[in-house]
Amino acid sequence: MKTYDAIVIGLGGMGSAACAHLARRGARVLGLEQFTPAHDRGSSHGETRIIRRAYFEHPDYVPLLNEAYRLWDELADSSARPLISRCGLLLVGAPDGEVISGVQRAAREHRLAIEPLDAAALRGRFGMIRAAPDMVGLHEADAGFLRVEECVRAHLALAASRGAELRFGAPVREWRRLGDGSIEVTTEGGRIAAGALVVTAGPWTASRLTAWAGRLEVRRKVQLWFGCDDDRYSAVGGFPAFCAETSDGFFYGFPSIRPGEIKIAEHSGRQPVANADSLDRSVDAADIVRVARFVTEFMPGVSPRVQRHSVCMYTMSPDGHFVVDALADAPNIHVACGFSGHGFKFASVIGDELATRALGGAPRESMEFLRASRFA
Repeated sequence: MKTYDAIVIGLGGMGSAACAHLARRGARVLGLEQFTPAHDRGSSHGETRIIRRAYFEHPDYVPLLNEAYRLWDELADSSARPLISRCGLLLVGAPDGEVISGVQRAAREHRLAIEPLDAAALRGRFGMIRAAPDMVGLHEADAGFLRVEECVRAHLALAASRGAELRFGAPVREWRRLGDGSIEVTTEGGRIAAGALVVTAGPWTASRLTAWAGRLEVRRKVQLWFGCDDDRYSAVGGFPAFCAETSDGFFYGFPSIRPGEIKIAEHSGRQPVANADSLDRSVDAADIVRVARFVTEFMPGVSPRVQRHSVCMYTMSPDGHFVVDALADAPNIHVACGFSGHGFKFASVIGDELATRALGGAPRESMEFLRASRFA
């Protein structure tokens, strides 16, 4: 039976990064993925994901984001790929809302360069966003977006160049701990073993770790591209990525990076998925109506007519924060899950952390708040 230092299950955003960082450390690493490279079946697809330090979710994420930025820039330089666009980020909402107040808290604690915009300044500078009179804005110049599939491909290429073995179309049937503490993994191709196992299975995590099934909820999320020929919304024209907390929900979008279309979606809302393998990837009027209403109300230069769509999944933890930890009864099985719709920007640093832990290193203190024991 062939053995490795570490086996990584799932090669999306987190798993591809873990393989890359393990291989960079000289480890014998095997990556297993049930689909194709940079596939569109899970959570790491749809062309773009926002990256920001303006973290209203919790200030404790900011130190991790500083590391994530550094590692993304390093990957972009080494791969010669355009992975990150610093087009800026505009956050819009009520002054006492979760987004604005949360970002201001993080900015105070970590001295972030966040520019406040009152209602008048918001209208004057970003008039293409028709915000309500009682809304204010915050602008983060160093934020922007990651090209998600390119990021996954870059990590996979780095892993392969450093000797990692990557297998696609290779679903995992089961794994078990052997008497010597190593992990045996069974695939359709046979059995393999490793000193450590890294589980980054996204929405399939609960089905692989039945003890965690009650802690994770998979949600169906639709990403929409609307018609747009207005140059004010183009990346070339300086339009930023944006997040808007409105009375109708939480919406986000990106500058137009292709002629004639712009990507806008809803972060809020709940559509539970019973089985990740049978996700409904079609789109109907119910998927569109709320986002189209936001477009009509807030973005006058964008057509409410949908050009195309993509469907992905959020894997929600009970508190909306990530879970990065080892199994209590198997300290060499490391799990990263529950990214709750805001995790991809952290893939570079999560992958680095998983590699450190899989090879016996001490966890970052800055990740203590992400331990699974908080749910005990």
